[in-house]
This record gives sequence, structure tokens and C-alpha cells, in this order.
Amino acid sequence: MGAKLERMQEGVAIVRLDRPEARNALDFALREELAQHFRDLADDDAIRCAVITGSETVFSAGADLKTMTAMGAADMMRHGTHLTWAPIKDFAKPLIAAVNGWALGGGCELALHADIIVAGESARFGQPEIRVGIMPGGGGTQRLIRAVGKYKAMKMLLTGEPVSAREAEAMGLVSEVVPDGDVLERAMTLARAIADLPPIAARKIKAAALQGADLPLDAALTLERQAFQLLFDTEDGREGMTAFLEKRAPRFTGR
Repeated sequence: MGAKLERMQEGVAIVRLDRPEARNALDFALREELAQHFRDLADDDAIRCAVITGSETVFSAGADLKTMTAMGAADMMRHGTHLTWAPIKDFAKPLIAAVNGWALGGGCELALHADIIVAGESARFGQPEIRVGIMPGGGGTQRLIRAVGKYKAMKMLLTGEPVSAREAEAMGLVSEVVPDGDVLERAMTLARAIADLPPIAARKIKAAALQGADLPLDAALTLERQAFQLLFDTEDGREGMTAFLEKRAPRFTGR
């Protein structure tokens, strides 16, 4: 197996890349496994937040070039790798990436699909595709520039040089940096905290933030306002406001 799925009791799931012999490189089989895991998690109402991680020494070294060197454009089109990214891109629940070690190429692009990135102090992020004569194909040229701005992104994309965890934090590529041994536990702490909160609100926040980012401001504000208004028809919305007024802990049920 190239990817393991663990469902935890707290409404959290861990998707773990597990190809140690290839530094968690994303071959076609692993991409399919990841896609299926995220389809399953999307349909599982018990899961409210997911964490994706690699090993203690590497998140993912990127695409598996051994499976790609003899392929032409038509072969790449037939494989439809963009389709395997779709269940991760469209995952409506909060997603946290816990990154240790290298996150290169497709590995960096995979982390960029997350809503929150927790990085270890020795983590390294990069898009080195130009160094082997190709370019990012999993959203790297688009998500990276949206995350960190044109000039930081273009330096990474055009030189292929990786950045350290601290550099990534400074440019806005990661949410926070923690000691290497604390990465997964910190990600799990955040995931449990999010899973304790109302899941409908979490999904609406994610949808409004991501969909609105590419809209004109007025259209994005309309999207936000409609989502805000809809939450007043949820039981969790009424419970949360009532609990606040009664000075007690809310009991969210996901309805």
C-alpha cells in the first residue's frame, strides 16, 4: 500500500503516505489511492477534519519520474492525473498537512491543497521541475503564486531552489513551524479542535474562503453573506449562540 487511512475516534482521519523505498514519490498507483481515500472521507459523516502526512523524514519527494520518463503528451493525457487531484481539491472538510522533511514538486503541490500546513523545523518546500526540463502540473504555478505572491513564487518556480520551513513561514507558505518531533501531534491537536466545532460552519467557511478568493470582491462578499445567512437555519448555530449567552460550553451535533 502506498497510502494508509486511519480513522480516529475524535472525528479526525489521518492519510499517511507510505512508500519509504521511493521517499513517498507520487506514482500513479499512489495518486489513485489518495483519491479514493479522500472520496471515502468526503462520504463519512463521522469525519470532520483530515490530516495528511508522510514519514518523520520526508513528506513526499514529488512525482515518480521512473514512471514518466518514457511517456509522451498523449500518455499523460490518457492517465488523467488531474482527475486524481480532484477529490483532494474538492474535499469540503478542513484538511491539515503535517510536513516533515522534503515536500518537493508534487509533494509541495499536495501540501498546497491543505487549508493549514504545519511544518517541522527541518522541512523543505520546493518546485524543482524546471531542473529536469518540465514544469509543475498539479497546481504549483497557480496555488503557489496565490499563497505567497508573484515574486517569491517565481523565484521558487524558475530556479527550482527549495526554501526552508522558516522561509516558508515568513512568505506565508506554511501556517506554523514546530520542532520536528511535534509535527503530527500539533496537526492532530488542531484537527481535534476543529472537529469539536460545528462541521457545517467549518465547511461553509472553507467554501467561502476558497471560492471567493478568485471572485471580484463584491461577488465574494455576496457568497460570504449567503453562507452566513444559511447558518442561521442550523441547530448548531442556535446552540452556539444560546450557549454563549448562557455562559456554558456548546454541544454541537453537526445539524
